[in-house]
Amino acid sequence: MNITKKDIDNLNAVVTVEISKDDYSGKVNDVLNNYRKNANIPGFRKGHVPMGMVKKQYGKAVLVEEVNKLLQDGLHKFLTEEKLDVLGNPLPKNEADINWDAGDFAFEFELGLAPEFEVDVKKKAVTQYKIVADKEMIDNQVKAIRNQFGKIKSKQEVEKDDEITGTFISEEKEIENQTTFSTEVIKGKKQLNALIGAKTGDEVTLKTKGLFKDDHDNQRYLGVSHDDAHGLDIEVTLKISEVNK
Repeated sequence: MNITKKDIDNLNAVVTVEISKDDYSGKVNDVLNNYRKNANIPGFRKGHVPMGMVKKQYGKAVLVEEVNKLLQDGLHKFLTEEKLDVLGNPLPKNEADINWDAGDFAFEFELGLAPEFEVDVKKKAVTQYKIVADKEMIDNQVKAIRNQFGKIKSKQEVEKDDEITGTFISEEKEIENQTTFSTEVIKGKKQLNALIGAKTGDEVTLKTKGLFKDDHDNQRYLGVSHDDAHGLDIEVTLKISEVNK
């Protein structure tokens, strides 16, 4: 394999990757031999299929796959070793014109290069901030990690910080929306107290005004429109179907 780079200008270059038959033939033959050992083709015992038939059926696909592997690995290694600061990904130039029967292949890629520049900060004062995590920040992060990676435990009765699955119902607004939410999104203390202690199968009546910490949650959990979500002031019934910790 031979890889070269031609600079078009300061911000553009073309990389050419040349792959010869010697680069891929050994790997292609290994893969085809493995296919031959495991192929189940009517009229032949397993492992005794003629190699010519295997090549005819699988040869082109294996060739393309192995050449592409070499191409990607070689290009990545070249860009890394040359320490090229490429913007985005290399763009193939002649992908549609590949003749897979040629034996030897040449692939061209257009590169967008990041411009070189220097920033002189010697005469500028730079403030260095020292971030200190207080106990509240640490506790909140620990809690978030526990919620993310902890095991869900099904239970019967709602407690603080539980996750509730249920259906909000209102005949007035024609609401019937099944959803899942955490008690942490409940804003009003009275509303939260109405949920705490409720059990699976219970129906709890709640007022939507001040129910959630964010009015947009009315749209998310009640299934109402964006316009109705703001300032919504009705009573809804929550049928609790599942409680998880």
